[in-house]
Amino acid sequence: MDLKEIQNLIKFVAKSGASEVKLEMDDIKITIRTGSEDTTIVQHMPMQAAPVMQQQMPAQPAVAVTTEDAAASAAAVEDSKYITIKSPIIGTFYRKPSPDKPVFVEVGTDIKEGDVLCVIEAMKLFNEIESEVSGKIVKVLVDDSSPVEFDQPLFLVDPS
Repeated sequence: MDLKEIQNLIKFVAKSGASEVKLEMDDIKITIRTGSEDTTIVQHMPMQAAPVMQQQMPAQPAVAVTTEDAAASAAAVEDSKYITIKSPIIGTFYRKPSPDKPVFVEVGTDIKEGDVLCVIEAMKLFNEIESEVSGKIVKVLVDDSSPVEFDQPLFLVDPS
């Protein structure tokens, strides 16, 4: 298992919401833990001959990961006809301009270039995120008042 595969595994675990994943292979043991502080720990240790019982245990999570990968691939094919609007900055995502106002856009809302879709707060500044495409909002991918990362998908838009 090379470094790139380990990095992809860490990203997958972080997105899946799992708190801990253990992977044991012939000569590698990897444990990835994520917590409330979003910490990730990777252990890479050569293993001695493991009992048969331990070798069978990792097989079940591997099947679950494969199933999730297949579901993610199917969702990606379905979403490929849509345009993804991504976060241009790191911050906190808000669907409303203020708590007593209505949301900027809902699923089914027709939008055009320049329409404000949401607000992202970064360092006490509220940045309006405007649409760069025209179409219809198909899905809102982030919950209100949630932290978002740079380039994280926020909305799916049907351009037709």
